[in-house]
Amino acid sequence: MFENLKPQPADKILALVQMYREDPRDQKIDLGVGVYKNADGVTPVMRAVKAAEKRILEEQESKAYTGLAGDPAYADAMIGLILGTSVPRGNIAAVATPGGTGACRQAFELIRMANPSARVFVSNPTWPNHLSILNYLGMEMVPYRYFDGETRGVDFDGMMEDLKAAKAGDVVLLHGCCHNPTGANLNMVQWQEVVNLINERGLVAMIDIAYQGFGDGLEADAQAARLVASSVKECLIAASCSKNFGIYRERTGLLMAISDDAAQTALNQATLAFLNRQNYSFPPDHGARVVTTILNDDALRADWATELEDVRLSMLGLRQQLSDELQRLSGSDRFGFIAQHRGMFSRLGAAPELVEKLRDVHGIYMVGDSRLNIAGLNATTVPILAKAIVDVGV
Repeated sequence: MFENLKPQPADKILALVQMYREDPRDQKIDLGVGVYKNADGVTPVMRAVKAAEKRILEEQESKAYTGLAGDPAYADAMIGLILGTSVPRGNIAAVATPGGTGACRQAFELIRMANPSARVFVSNPTWPNHLSILNYLGMEMVPYRYFDGETRGVDFDGMMEDLKAAKAGDVVLLHGCCHNPTGANLNMVQWQEVVNLINERGLVAMIDIAYQGFGDGLEADAQAARLVASSVKECLIAASCSKNFGIYRERTGLLMAISDDAAQTALNQATLAFLNRQNYSFPPDHGARVVTTILNDDALRADWATELEDVRLSMLGLRQQLSDELQRLSGSDRFGFIAQHRGMFSRLGAAPELVEKLRDVHGIYMVGDSRLNIAGLNATTVPILAKAIVDVGV
């Protein structure tokens, strides 16, 4: 049997991590993997997470299963964080998942079950695992224009033109905030136009929100998801706690299925639980319990929000520093987009050969499409990166 297996395409980001590890140079910079790091190059455990874990350790009396959907208190806490009061709770079915990736996978499974002929429209570019999972499931993908290589902003006219090719029942996959890999986001006026198009054409919205709190703040980063969820007939939201709670290895995510028909919610909830059962039965609980403990305790929540805001402001500061340094070295304002982007990532728009030159000559590692992780920088490495970018002619 095993002799029939075929090698699978290597994950480019993981391959980049290995190359970085094997590079013997002392002065090298890792801007590839999408993990937040502080100025010391460490991904810290947040204060509120440590406090919540200590409380759980002292108070938890059982490790028995919670349920196929996970702990309902976790779903309630996350729905409140992401959607606030924008959608009636009775219209939302939700299940805990192993990370945001698990939420996306379950969402795609649900789409395939509900409408096997549905096409999924994905931004060009998008998070590579979106494409990998959809391809593995044999689902049809249709790219829509998103990133403008000249302005390094959103090609909104191209996006809307491409989405007009979608037919009733097709799914539009959208990034709720902090677009990965570009860092370029829609404004709220543009989001409203997307909502109008979705409603006009009978489409289904799916939102992947993995970076709430990393862009313009917890509430601001949720505005688009709240607008969409409260305005369309049906919506899927895949959420991750890896970044904003810093619990990457705990694999903590949530999938929501939202309908404007409350009577549909019970069936949606049962179907999501069924899908969990088929894939991994009961979802992991530790990370979910940590998140629930934080969000339901005023003091822990306030401390978490404060530390998250420090993280956000740190990344904004690095963006501004890099933009200013590039302007100083190049004598041009063409890199101003870096300060305008939001979240962990920006896409430089550099050709692959220049990305390779940055790595080979300067020891700077970023994904081949020129996505760089802003959180991989610090005040010392920003000038080094800026000089390298100018030297190679980006």
